[in-house]
Amino acid sequence: MMNYDFDELIPRRGTHSVKWDEQPAPDILPMWVADMDFRTAPAVIEALRRRVEHGIFGYAKVPESYYAAITRWFSRRHGWAPEREWIHPVTGVIPALAAILRALTRPGDKVLVQTPVYNHFFISVANSGCEAAECELVCRDNTYTIDFEALEHTAADPDVKLMLLCNPHNPAGRVWTPEELRRIGEICLRNDVFIVADEIHCELIMPGFRYTPFASLSEEFARHSVTCTSPSKAFNLAGLQVANIFAADGSIRARIEEALGRNETGEISPFAIDALTAAYNEGAEWLDALNAYLHENYLFLRDYLTRELPRYPVLPLEGTYLAWIDCRAAGMTSEALADRLLTEGRLFINPGAIYGPAGEGFIRLNIACPRTLLIDGLERLKKALTL
Repeated sequence: MMNYDFDELIPRRGTHSVKWDEQPAPDILPMWVADMDFRTAPAVIEALRRRVEHGIFGYAKVPESYYAAITRWFSRRHGWAPEREWIHPVTGVIPALAAILRALTRPGDKVLVQTPVYNHFFISVANSGCEAAECELVCRDNTYTIDFEALEHTAADPDVKLMLLCNPHNPAGRVWTPEELRRIGEICLRNDVFIVADEIHCELIMPGFRYTPFASLSEEFARHSVTCTSPSKAFNLAGLQVANIFAADGSIRARIEEALGRNETGEISPFAIDALTAAYNEGAEWLDALNAYLHENYLFLRDYLTRELPRYPVLPLEGTYLAWIDCRAAGMTSEALADRLLTEGRLFINPGAIYGPAGEGFIRLNIACPRTLLIDGLERLKKALTL
């Protein structure tokens, strides 16, 4: 195995980085948006270098090798291969969600979400003219579980037409088990609720856990769902704008493709094509090393909080690189706490309330950074919380 240097500090301020330049003051440490501070896999960099050296960047036709890279990757990595005709490339998971909601709902419909959940779910639902039907996850003994009775009750509302499933779950850090996913699927089938699975974090899994593609569990689940994936989180390619929609049902696929075309969301770029292909064909070893480093970062964070800030536990991180920290002991809203962390600690994080009312009192911390930055961030956190 090659030696990958995830400890390297790579200056990002002044590079038009959303993460680093949103708050331009040089003394602010950003640990908020889901964007890593590591260079991507060497194979991806080399593929992009070759494309740049070609020197012509016209409109791109997606080649069969792109689709083959996706199906081979999911088959090797996850034991499930979406069929070639299921796959529709798009510029990102958020544009995909917007198009899917436009295609499969009508204004006034309700969309089921399990909160706290990725804040753009709420934005996409509102933009489609729909209403979020929130079903809170149960936070007990410092972990989250699903209240299936409440989920059944929410899904039974005839106005609920669709569920946005976050798998793995952001920000709770859960990697849903096959048993949990089956119960979700059975509830949705009983109540004729279509499932849209956002599985963008599926490659970022901690030791001892395994990601299960929802659509892999049965042909019926596959036909009654669509899945959104992207290499952007795992390989730090968000700025290249590449994602894919997997839709097994032909009529559903046609409606989504019509919505994408009607809104002229555009085609993916030659850089997106080459980056995804290189990541999936040649990036497995790098990804394994990345996940090992992220797990070490999580353990360091957990031990630091246990030792230095025992009133503020981090929830177990099964997947993603987004730590979810219980700060209710601070006795203030998450927005007020975020302001204090920014003002007193010069630390920029995500307040929990943006993930729905169920996130109040929590903060989300991005730990996908060199360990020296993580240590710096934790010291800033401690300073602001112990004033």
